[in-house]
Amino acid sequence: MRASASRRRRGPGPVVSVLAATGLALLVLPLLGLLLRAPWGDLPRLLAGTEVLQALGLSLLTAAISTAACLLLGIPLAVLLSHSVDWAVVPRRLLRAAITIPMVLPPVVGGIALLLLLGRRGVLGQGLAEIGITIPFTTGAVVIAQTFVAMPFLVFAVEGALRSADRRSELAASSLGASRAQVFRLVTLPLVAPGVAAGAVLCFTRALGEFGATITFAGSFPGVTRTLPIASYLAMNSDPDTAIALALLLLVVSLAVLVTLRDRWLPGVVR
Repeated sequence: MRASASRRRRGPGPVVSVLAATGLALLVLPLLGLLLRAPWGDLPRLLAGTEVLQALGLSLLTAAISTAACLLLGIPLAVLLSHSVDWAVVPRRLLRAAITIPMVLPPVVGGIALLLLLGRRGVLGQGLAEIGITIPFTTGAVVIAQTFVAMPFLVFAVEGALRSADRRSELAASSLGASRAQVFRLVTLPLVAPGVAAGAVLCFTRALGEFGATITFAGSFPGVTRTLPIASYLAMNSDPDTAIALALLLLVVSLAVLVTLRDRWLPGVVR
């Protein structure tokens, strides 16, 4: 017994440790390189430019709007997904696959798909253009692209919370005469609030860093569609110091969101 307990307490072997250290280095060293190469002395000047402030404001605004859209549309989708265990196998798998695709799809492909759907000659965009509604290459297109790539993070976070929640409170509320809407609003949502908050944070940070679908579907117009990731990419060709400063700013904003919201809204969910 003591020998088996001793074996269970042993740490990982040397091969696992080396591979784990390599994986950690792959995650940490690029960020360390960014910090080491950052033009710290020129940061105030580089970040005070009009285009930088425009890109920052636009990124924060569109990420907040897309997060709100994800909450509005993603929570009901998560509820539907959590109840899909009662469905046949094929519909359940198709639903999960449809929600998962934006997470694994190359963002540029997502942008092309949105353009073919909502562009001037798109499946729906052609009809919208006839009544004077143009979506591509507008700020609204940025929000749609961000929502497309970010919503699955919210859906799966909320679905996981729904599956692990104690449903006895819902059953008790239903037995007392509460309607489905009342049960969902007064019982279910408070039960899964940590999951909703975690999903919202993931949505916001994912939307904030979205690049491929945005530049394909919305383009890069200063003050309209040029978000921080796009501005950083474009600056890399002409002004590397500005590109590094923008990348550092994006990193700081993302970390600030996670650190600020972790203890306040995500106890026990994000550590």
